[in-house]
Formats: sequence, C-alpha cells, structure tokens
Amino acid sequence: MREYERIKAAIIRGGTSKAVFISQNELPTDPTVRDQVILSIYGGNDARQVDGLGGADALTSKFSMVQASKRNDADVEYTFGQVGIGTGTIDYNSNCGNILSAVGPYAIDEGMVPAVEPLTTVRILNTNTNKIIEAEVPVLNGRAKIEGPFRIDGVPGSGAKILLNFIKAEGAKTGALFPTGKRKEILEVSFGNIEVSVLDVTTPVVFIHASSLELSGIELPEELSIEQLHQLEEIRSLIAYRLGFVKHPDDAVKQTPASPKIIMVSPAMSYVNSSGITIPAEEIDFVSRAMSMQKMHRAFPVTGGLCTAVASKIEGTIVQEISKARSQRDDVVKVGHPSGSMEFSVVIEDNRDEILLQKTAVARTARRLMEGFAYVPSSQFWKS
Repeated sequence: MREYERIKAAIIRGGTSKAVFISQNELPTDPTVRDQVILSIYGGNDARQVDGLGGADALTSKFSMVQASKRNDADVEYTFGQVGIGTGTIDYNSNCGNILSAVGPYAIDEGMVPAVEPLTTVRILNTNTNKIIEAEVPVLNGRAKIEGPFRIDGVPGSGAKILLNFIKAEGAKTGALFPTGKRKEILEVSFGNIEVSVLDVTTPVVFIHASSLELSGIELPEELSIEQLHQLEEIRSLIAYRLGFVKHPDDAVKQTPASPKIIMVSPAMSYVNSSGITIPAEEIDFVSRAMSMQKMHRAFPVTGGLCTAVASKIEGTIVQEISKARSQRDDVVKVGHPSGSMEFSVVIEDNRDEILLQKTAVARTARRLMEGFAYVPSSQFWKS
C-alpha cells in the first residue's frame, strides 16, 4: 500500500481570496472521508496550516470542488467550503463570491466548458445555495484570459474582467429575502439592545450600525478590540440560532462560522485604507466593514457585498438609512471597505409588498497560480 495518494489540484486566486480547486471526481464519494482528505490538504487541525496548502487566514483557507453538470440550466456545479483554521471543520453553509469568480476560468481551462472567444458565459450552479450564477469570462487562445486593465482594490495590479450575474439571488439559503420577517428590528444581547436588519441575498447577512459598538465605521481590521469582535460574534451567533442554523447560539462558532455573515455600516466619510491611500467620501455611497470567520475581513466579501448593495436600495433597512445610493434608478452602489472601494450593479423594484431583484452583479478578476498534485496520506482515505 502506498503511503500517499496524489490528487490533481490547482491553486487559484479569485477576487481577494484564494482557494485550492479540485475536480469532484478526484475526491472520495463518501462525504466524511472526503472532508478528511480536504482537511489533510489544508494542514489538518494545525492553526498555522504549515503541513498543508492553507494560508492560516480566512481568505486563503477556502476550498472549491467543481464538476460538469447534468442539469439543462447549468454547465458546471460548484461547492464551496470554508476550511476552519485549527478547528478540523469545513463550513459548507454559504457561497463565496470571490472564489466563485475563479470557477468559470477553472471550468474552461479544465475542459468542462467549451472555450468561446472572446467571451464565454459559464452557467454555474452553486450547490451550497442551489442558485445559478452566470459568469462572463474573457477567453484567449482557448483558455481563460488573465491579463487585462480591470483593477479591484485589495489585489495588486490588474486583470481580465469577469462579470458575475446572480440569478434569483434572494432567499439563497433561507428561502426568504427577509428571513426574520422584518426589515429592521431590535436584538437583545448581553451588552444591550442592538438594531439589526437581516437579509438573504446570495447569502444571509445581519447588518448593524458601526456606532452600535461605539465605532466610527472606518477602523481598519486590526483596530477592533477583542471585546468588539466578541460582541460581533454574539450578534451573529444569535441570528444563526434564530435562522435555525444551530440548536444553540454557542454552537455557531464551530458549526457555522461563516454563515450568516455580519456586516457593519456607516454613512460615507473620507478615510485612509490599509495601503495608506485616502478614499474620499464623495467616491462612495457608504462605509462598511465585514467579519469573516470571527476576524475582520481585510477587504469585502462578494456575496455579502451584493446583499449589502441590495439592502441599500430597500426602504426601512439599516443600510438604506445611511446610504447615498437610495435611488432605484441608479444601479451602481459603491461601498468603502478596508482595502478601498467595491462597486456593485443592482436593480430592484421595491413595491413594499413585493420586492423584485432585476439585477445583482459584480465584477472580479482571477488568476491560476499553480497546478499539480496534492499529496495526502493514504490513511486519510478511510473512515475515522
């Protein structure tokens, strides 16, 4: 018996994140064994992930499994996993839009989808949410194009623009745009009463005012105290419990650390980003900060960002109250985040009794960094 098994894999940057991409047919069919193998690839239970391919950071400890789809409305199926750092767990409870931006290029380069120049549309079924996303991928010489003039804050240089259009994005995980039934409500927590809005667009998100934690909203990730991180997690865990994701709020950190997301918002104001560049207030519609896996996101999540952009257009939500992008006629929403700003394209029809999402789109870049084989001890291919 061989000591190690080889699994064909690629490491690809998608947006401001990075993941190991593996074709589903390379992995064991038994979910328990499959997760053992994936955890081994990422370094097991070690918080440094030194014995694996994880980067010991929530934005680089991500996993993508892709296969060709047999459905008529999809070309490929994509499963996202947020690999816990030192926890020995994988959270499959949400989608990741940054990693999603690399799924189309991966599918084209792996021959799952025929390459059509200059633009190939890849219909992606995200199995975490059972939703379809259309990715428009630039193609050159039969492969996904990498170089281009499009820039995103949080990633050095520029790349080819990949447009993601989320189809019927509302109720992605819970089945409802407002999973608690309200546009805004008061949540009782250990440190007081906090005003929240909970929406589910591409992913469930709980929104709060940054001022609820006595923050201005323009703090950089490292400026939040341990106490404030714990307060954010308490709010997030209570909503996870209310949404039925866990049986007790205390279970949320381990069982569903990535969903729902929690995002703080504040009115537009000028601030200095993590690169020391001033982001003028007039160039954004509002300021936002997101938590990712119990740590502050160093940029901004795509799925959570789309939910934020939609919330900014819906009357009665916390985000709409502080946003300059209230007009339903203007489809562009610009959000200020720690690395700079991020632009979303959102068109909704809010008739109060019924809200129709006509467009929820965002542009990203992606780049294949390496390909080869991940080596996994043969002992991991057995049920533990």
